[in-house]
This record gives sequence, structure tokens and C-alpha cells, in this order.
Amino acid sequence: MLRRKPTRLELKLDDTEEFECVKKELEIRKKQRDEVDVVGVATFSNMVGASGGTGDGKTREQMINERIGYKPHPKPNTLPSLFGNMQF
Repeated sequence: MLRRKPTRLELKLDDTEEFECVKKELEIRKKQRDEVDVVGVATFSNMVGASGGTGDGKTREQMINERIGYKPHPKPNTLPSLFGNMQF
């Protein structure tokens, strides 16, 4: 089998400028996400400190579900729901 020489890639000025722009955008997004995380942690610790842990009757799981927008809907444990509609 013949071995080929490696291909040489040449970057143009436009390529380097585009790379720098994308890199800056990613850094800005990362900073914003870190700031949101820090604010979120501070807010959560304030909620726990102010409410005394479970003073408002909500569990940690419920607070997290509200924060992320998850609304669980439990299914009823009745016989028709477990076995379907079996009509004889």
C-alpha cells in the first residue's frame, strides 16, 4: 500500500477572524451561564435559609421541579389503568 504525504492546510485571514469571533461568543456564553449558576445557587441557599429548610412545606425535589419547569403527573393505580379496558 502506498503512503501519501500529509495534506497541508493553509488558513486564510477570514478563517482566523471567524475563529476568534466564535471563541469570544463561546466565552461570553460560558460567563453568562456561570453567572446564572452562581445566582441560582445563591437564590437556592437564600430560600433554604429563609424558609428554615422545609418551612413552606415543599421538598427539595418539588423546588427543583418548579425551577426546571417539570410537572410530574402520576398515573392512578386503579385496575382499569393497570390492565386496560377488558370487557367481557
